Amino acid sequence: MDSPTNHGRKMVKGKIEIKRIDNPTSRQVTFSKRRKGLLKKAHELSVLCDAQVAAIVFSQKGKLYEYASSDMKKMMERCELHRREYFHEERLQKEQQVQDLKDEITIMVNSIELLQRHCRRLMGEDLDTCSVEELKEITIQIEKSLTIVRSRKAKLNEDEVGKLKAEIAGKRELLNERTRLHEMFEEKTLWMQSRNLESEKNASSSACENMHISNVETDLFIGLPRSRV
Repeated sequence: MDSPTNHGRKMVKGKIEIKRIDNPTSRQVTFSKRRKGLLKKAHELSVLCDAQVAAIVFSQKGKLYEYASSDMKKMMERCELHRREYFHEERLQKEQQVQDLKDEITIMVNSIELLQRHCRRLMGEDLDTCSVEELKEITIQIEKSLTIVRSRKAKLNEDEVGKLKAEIAGKRELLNERTRLHEMFEEKTLWMQSRNLESEKNASSSACENMHISNVETDLFIGLPRSRV
């Protein structure tokens, strides 16, 4: 079994929140420990990896603590030279980027100017400086444009005519349906009129027969019937 000490060593340490230590005493103790650890790590890095290492630390009160694997002054001069070369290269890169942007803008401006000039010439403007070949090319382009416009216009007219024909066909069908319904209504009206006349005729005939029957004389004899000679 593990001893309590070993068990305690295997426990995961809690994360320390990195922020300024408010207590001055604790802050000074922590600074001292961390500074010694940092310089020690710098020395170990220099020895283990054969690296040129320099570390500079200023305390809160401005006291200097430093470590250098070789001469500190030479290392500072080397650092300054490297910094200048780095920033010089960075500056050159930025200047090149700016120049590339300027060139791109110039190309875009020239392209826009050419397009505007071409549009003006197509509209019949600024033709004084055009050569015969340029005028021929402009004429060909205008004729092509006219062909496209006319084709589009013809297509639109054809579509419009198709729509009108469809509307006329629909109206004609509606008119035919209306006429058919009107004829059906007239036929039904005539049939009803003829039926009413027939009913009235039958009623008149029945009335005449009833009147004829009522006009027949009826003799009533009481006694023996007369003998026929």
